[in-house]
Amino acid sequence: MNGMVAKGKAEKHDEEVAFAKFHQWCDSTRASTTKSIQEATSQIEQLAADIAKAEADVEELAADMKELEKSLADDKAELETGTEGRKKDRADYMATHQDLSESVDAIERAIVVLKSRERDAPQSLLQVRNSPHIPREAKAAIESFLAMSSEEPGDAVPEANAYEFQSGGVVALLEKLRLKFQDQRGAVEKEELAAKGNFEVLKQTLEDNIKEETRILGKKTKTRASRLADAASAKGEKETTEAGKAEDEKTLSDTLASCSAKAEEYEKNQVLRASEVTAIREATNILLSDEVSGTAGKHLPTLAQVTSALVQLRGNESPEEAQRRERVVSYLQGRAQHLGSKYLSLVATHASADPFGKVKKMIKDLIVKLMEQANTEADHKAYCDTELATNKQTREIKQSEVDELAANIEKKSAESAQLGQEINELSDAVAELRKQQAAATSERNDDKARNAKTVAEATAAQVAVERATKVLQDFYAKAADATFLQGKEALGAEMVHASKAPYTGMQSESGGIMGFLEVILSDFARLEADTNAAEDQAANAYEKFMDESNEDIAVKETEIGHKENNRQDTDSRIVNLKKELQLTQEELDAALAYFDKLKPDCVDQNLSYGKRVLMREEEIQSLKEAIQILNQGDLA
Repeated sequence: MNGMVAKGKAEKHDEEVAFAKFHQWCDSTRASTTKSIQEATSQIEQLAADIAKAEADVEELAADMKELEKSLADDKAELETGTEGRKKDRADYMATHQDLSESVDAIERAIVVLKSRERDAPQSLLQVRNSPHIPREAKAAIESFLAMSSEEPGDAVPEANAYEFQSGGVVALLEKLRLKFQDQRGAVEKEELAAKGNFEVLKQTLEDNIKEETRILGKKTKTRASRLADAASAKGEKETTEAGKAEDEKTLSDTLASCSAKAEEYEKNQVLRASEVTAIREATNILLSDEVSGTAGKHLPTLAQVTSALVQLRGNESPEEAQRRERVVSYLQGRAQHLGSKYLSLVATHASADPFGKVKKMIKDLIVKLMEQANTEADHKAYCDTELATNKQTREIKQSEVDELAANIEKKSAESAQLGQEINELSDAVAELRKQQAAATSERNDDKARNAKTVAEATAAQVAVERATKVLQDFYAKAADATFLQGKEALGAEMVHASKAPYTGMQSESGGIMGFLEVILSDFARLEADTNAAEDQAANAYEKFMDESNEDIAVKETEIGHKENNRQDTDSRIVNLKKELQLTQEELDAALAYFDKLKPDCVDQNLSYGKRVLMREEEIQSLKEAIQILNQGDLA
């Protein structure tokens, strides 16, 4: 019966230790799985936001690319149309310039012929008359002159000065036409120069636009492809995370169900085992009572020694009994000295003085006491084993959590410091970009003012040159007209001077001056066009630099904001980790304090529990042998 009690207690203790380990596993699994589910939920939300942002960026980039492609196509079409128009204008200019140049050359040759009074003058005038630029009035005058020169010499009275008068008028007319054609040719050249300059400016602008739009389109195409890849990657990661979360949720559900069932089963088993031990003890006490053992001694041969002991209680001590008592005392004293047992020594002392009845009763009571003490110590041992095992696991878990939290705090602190350094570097880069923008803006304003002043000066110079050209043109035109009219109205008075050509001003010198003025005018026009082109190019370069730097600043400021948020989250996480570390450290300190409280009662200092059990069993065995000596008279 005592073995059954010990076995029941041992099994109850083993079950308590096993359930403590299982309960710790349940808590650990539940905590880790719950944490994993929370992290997966947060990660899924973040991935969903990343996917939405990436898809929105893709749509925005697609719209921007569509607009850029349309603008690029428009610029290319405009450049192609302008190039074709420029080719046509150039061809028209070349044809017109050639016609005017041929007309001027024909007029100059006709003037030379007329002045030299050569006979091939009609042929030269016919060439002049056939020019498409000769007005009808001039053609009529030339035809009249040709008609007069074609009459036979015999048809009229020859007058030497008559021919000279007619040729002089035609020469003056031709001089006027030559100046007109030269002016027209100069105007055409000026228009061509201006048109060429405007086209070059337009061409450069369109080519710059095409180049810039092509660059931006390529960049946006690359960015769109990158964002598509980001969205696809985030979707794949989201699906994987969702699958892992579902698996964790299933694991958590199964674990909770299993732990709940095990806990319920454990509680029932513990109650049943405790009731079983109590029942066995109660049965043992009943079996050791006089009612059971006395009756068995009377009627059962196997318990004859108990009957003999009861008989001895009825009479006085015989010499044989005295001898047995001495042998019992000697045996108990020897075992007490061997085992160092105070209980055996006490029984030996009582056995030497008390009669058999009292000694046997005391021995039985002592056996019961030792067995109860064994049961009590077994209960205490089971309690200590359970508490020590649970406390050890708690201390190990809490110590591990403290170490992990401390490592996480150190890691997060390093991350926060790294983020702070990166934020400072990005802020310095943004400040440097803004400084460069300020310098570029100042330089752009200076260049713009300088170019505007240059254009204004070139424009004013062109106006002045045109005004000077107009003055000279008006003067020489009036001089030519006056000479022509004078020749018509003063025939008789000028007969004596018929051999001299009329003075029309410094025509050869004026031609050089007019050409020089045209060159100056074209130089100023080219200066204006080049300055405008340079201004447009510089403005485009400035706008390009500002756009790129603004984009870079926006990217860096966005990254700064993102890193600031991350640093705030990290610092907040550090604060939470420190609080959690403090709480965990307090729990660890409480577990250590409880262990210190358990050590005096539960940790073996001198004799181990096994040795104490062995010594108690030997004491009980010695007492049982003493009873046998008293009952039977011989050693067991």
